[in-house]
Amino acid sequence: MFVLFPILELWVLIRVGAAIGAGFAIGLVVLAAMLGIGILNRQGFQTLTRVRARMARGEEPTAAVLEGMVLAMAGLLLLIPGFLTDVLALLALIPPLRARLVRRLLASAHPGYGAQAPRNSRVIEGECERED
Repeated sequence: MFVLFPILELWVLIRVGAAIGAGFAIGLVVLAAMLGIGILNRQGFQTLTRVRARMARGEEPTAAVLEGMVLAMAGLLLLIPGFLTDVLALLALIPPLRARLVRRLLASAHPGYGAQAPRNSRVIEGECERED
């Protein structure tokens, strides 16, 4: 992966440069990097605000933190020169795709995350003490 992906990235960059011109290709890569810096800057503060708001409401901020991490990763991918990383970053910036990715990540980390209890289940809350 660490060898093949950069080679593939260079190949795509050369092909795009040959198709639209080297100047335009370099311009697109620089524009994507500037966009990545802006995203990293803005999303960091927005994520922190969302996490604080969820914690103030007594909710678990896991999804908000993970979404912020996905956005940060998208910004980082935009900073890396190349078109494949830019496409992956842009896919992560689409809210429905990002939300689906976050749900999948949470479900893989915590089986049953987001699953609802069966309607006929009965939960009895209580406390327990162990006496030796």
